[in-house]
Amino acid sequence: MAPLAGASAASLGRACLEVLTREFLLTSRRRAEAAVPLIFFVAVGALFPLALGPESALLRQAAPGIVWVAALLAVCLSLDGLFRPDFEDGTLDQWLLSPHPLSVLLATRVVSHWILSGLPLLLAAALLGILLRLPAAALAPLLLTLIIGTPTLCLVGAVAMALVVGLRQGSALPALLLLPLYVPVLIVSTVAVQNAAAGRAPTAEFYFLGGMLLLALALAPPAAALSLRVRIG
Repeated sequence: MAPLAGASAASLGRACLEVLTREFLLTSRRRAEAAVPLIFFVAVGALFPLALGPESALLRQAAPGIVWVAALLAVCLSLDGLFRPDFEDGTLDQWLLSPHPLSVLLATRVVSHWILSGLPLLLAAALLGILLRLPAAALAPLLLTLIIGTPTLCLVGAVAMALVVGLRQGSALPALLLLPLYVPVLIVSTVAVQNAAAGRAPTAEFYFLGGMLLLALALAPPAAALSLRVRIG
C-alpha cells in the first residue's frame, strides 16, 4: 500500500505543478488583462491624495484604510478571472473527471491566482504607502497584513466564484455578496497597521489574520469543490 500511496502523492504533486505552470504560461500570454487589478489598485490609491489634499497628517492617518480598501476592491476585480477561463476552455470539466481531489486542484489554482495577482499588489502597496506618508515602521506590518489577508480574500472569493461560474452576468453578484465577508479582514488589517504606526505591537491582529487564513485554507477549497460539482457536475 505504501508504494501505491507514494505514487498517488507523486501523481497529485505533478498535477498541481501542471496547474501552476499552465496558469503562469496563460497569464504571460494575456498580460494586459492580468495587469488590470494592479492598475486599478494603484489608480484608486493614488486618487485619494488628490481628494484629501496634501496634508501629511491626514494622509498618514488614512493610509492604512486607503491601501486596504484599494487592495480589497482589486482582489474583487481579479476574481472574475479565477475560474471563468478554466470553465470556457473545458479545464474545469477535466478537473471534475480527474482522479485527483478537486479541492486540491482548486487550492492550487487559487495559489497561482494569488501569486500572479496578489504579489504585484504587495510591491505596489509599498510604493503607495510611501506616497501616502505612512510611517516607515508601519510599512512592514502593512505588507504582512496583505501577505496574510489577500490569500484569505482569494480563498473566500473562490467559493463565491465557483457558485456563479458559467453565468453570463454573474461577475458583479459575487463581488457584492463577498463584501460583508471581507469586512473582518479589512477592519483587523487596518487596525494592525494603525497600531504599528502608533508604535503599538499588532500581535493580536496578526494572530487573528493568521487564524482566518488557516480557517479559509481548511474550508474554502472543499466548499469551492462542492460548489463546482453542484454548478457544473
